[in-house]
Amino acid sequence: MKVVYSFRHRAHHPEQEFEESRLHEPHEHPGRAEAIRASLATDSRFEFVAPDDHGRAPIEAVHDRGLIDFLETAWSRYQETFGPTHDVVPDVFAHGRLRDGMGEAPAPTTIGAELGYWCFETTTPLTHGTYDAARSSVDVALTAGSMVLGGDRVAYGLCRPPGHHATRSVYGGYCFFNNAAITAAHLSAVTGSKVAVLDVDYHHGNGTQQIFYEREDVPFVSLHGDPKRAYPYVAGHVDETGVGAGAGATLNLPLPAGTEDDRYLAVLGDALEWVTSSGAAMVVVSLGLDTYHLDPISDLGLTADGLERCGELVASAGLPLVILQEGGYATDDLGENTRRWLSGALSGVGGAPGS
Repeated sequence: MKVVYSFRHRAHHPEQEFEESRLHEPHEHPGRAEAIRASLATDSRFEFVAPDDHGRAPIEAVHDRGLIDFLETAWSRYQETFGPTHDVVPDVFAHGRLRDGMGEAPAPTTIGAELGYWCFETTTPLTHGTYDAARSSVDVALTAGSMVLGGDRVAYGLCRPPGHHATRSVYGGYCFFNNAAITAAHLSAVTGSKVAVLDVDYHHGNGTQQIFYEREDVPFVSLHGDPKRAYPYVAGHVDETGVGAGAGATLNLPLPAGTEDDRYLAVLGDALEWVTSSGAAMVVVSLGLDTYHLDPISDLGLTADGLERCGELVASAGLPLVILQEGGYATDDLGENTRRWLSGALSGVGGAPGS
């Protein structure tokens, strides 16, 4: 299996994270990707390749250009006004209800106001190298997609930062550009076929859902902690099924706390049946390993054996797979958990040439 990796992810290196009314060391940090890289490097079945530069066009096909421009310059502009700082986090958020009955406010033009206009929460600091890392993460994802377009049955993009919480116009949830959405949209446009996104991260992929909610070309299905208790809270309920042309093209499968291997695999089987029935010709997997029972910010109960079984089940559906890294915060076990899930996927495709 080809593994697309870029050292440029290290340029995004927050010092602190503000969550649950506390400052603490970030759960999302460069060590996550390095742990995965180190584990896969011990297994000869995985071949590392560098990403190609795909430019801005695929990102602009999915994201607001204003968001892209903002992320490119925000850290340096903030330093000019408020610096020096290492991390940059919004002070005030442009909450729509602040202007109930008054209409929309003009778009902000100063950096302090723009931060809360383009970002939706406090756990996703910008650092000096965030934009470069986020751009490289997109290139990693699109290069993995190119491998599958070129004939590989499966390819893995070691994306960092992750992407599935980033909506069309807002970043947050450790995510800046939505790698899975950009890749799925690009593959669908190139092939003229439906490309499904299967999101198995513990946290609902609210950004991916929002981007495709009115579209039928990218069916979206997510298994996740019930948003009644689990971040990001704002999306992922069972009654969210798409609107307009996208009616019926979204499926949410929220899970109770403590869900263990067998129950999770049964629900995953239902998700795969739905993907197959959608007519998708290819699947982009948003691979979160935070379903693991020791993950510090999640509450499901999957074991390493269960994760490997998940990879095998997904691959056994028979569709080409572009697997992109999202979450997973039990860093000591993350590398091995990723290797196990991907090993399962290799078993599911039969270890065929090009896999």
